[in-house]
Amino acid sequence: MARYLVAALYKFVRLDDYQAMQAPLLEACRAHGVMGTLLLAREGINGTIAGPEAGIRAVLGHLGSDPRLAGLDHKQSWAEGENPFYRMKVRLKKEIVTMGVEGIDPNEVVGTYVAPEDWNDLISDPDVVLIDTRNDYEVDIGTFKGAVNPKTVNFRDFPQWVRSQERLHDKPRVAMFCTGGIRCEKASSFMKREGFEEVYHLKGGILKYLETVPEEASLWQGECFVFDNRVSVGHGLKPGPYDLCHACRHPISEEDKKAETYLQGVSCPHCHDAMSSGQRQRFAERQKQVELARQRGEAHIAADQHGQRERKRAERAGQIARSLAKGQPA
Repeated sequence: MARYLVAALYKFVRLDDYQAMQAPLLEACRAHGVMGTLLLAREGINGTIAGPEAGIRAVLGHLGSDPRLAGLDHKQSWAEGENPFYRMKVRLKKEIVTMGVEGIDPNEVVGTYVAPEDWNDLISDPDVVLIDTRNDYEVDIGTFKGAVNPKTVNFRDFPQWVRSQERLHDKPRVAMFCTGGIRCEKASSFMKREGFEEVYHLKGGILKYLETVPEEASLWQGECFVFDNRVSVGHGLKPGPYDLCHACRHPISEEDKKAETYLQGVSCPHCHDAMSSGQRQRFAERQKQVELARQRGEAHIAADQHGQRERKRAERAGQIARSLAKGQPA
């Protein structure tokens, strides 16, 4: 069985020529059979790639040949059977992780990094408020014991949530975590600017913690959502039991698939009530094309692309439905 090395990487560093970096980087990835998505911006690089081990090492070497990217932080894991990505994309962005707040620069101000082996002691301290900076659908399948879930739909919602939570100031220290560490770089920088003095974040994120801390000593509960076809990983970064709803892109369990509201490629218990009849028709037609492509032994890449475009619509619809159910304004 084929094995693919998966590398999640990022670095905040000034890249004034990031636009010129796009084509050579894409060429290097394609030349070595590497697929995934990399984001380039003036503030740095971010993304996840997968491919043959030699290919990933070659791409990391290509990046490391730039002195600005020396010591590029990356976490690695393995996927078996097929590459967890369908194609290779190198995109130009305004931010490598979008918060939408001007002037936030982790190279200037950032929280205190905490190594995975020291994380348990920190978050077990009663004087610490622990915040999961990821989005709601990620938190749904796993988080640290005692963590606060901001219930954000995307990272842009995080600053508003922080400003609305007066009780975050009740405890002297704030600890935050995310998948690979990048969101916490910006989140901790933002919170320092908002007046929080003692701000800590998990170095290397959940992925490094699951790789480093033995399961018997772990305070992690559940699975960690990842942005590739593995959907989730657990302790030791082993692929987890979740699949993905290709309508709303929410992780789904085998139990979810038994629900009356689950129809493969069309809806699941998380999005069924938020779907319009037009969306259901589009998803049903797309699923038909996916199944026809599978019968021909082809990968239906357009299905994944379409699902990504529809995800934001479904998430927003779901957010409105949840707000109305609670009697709150949408």
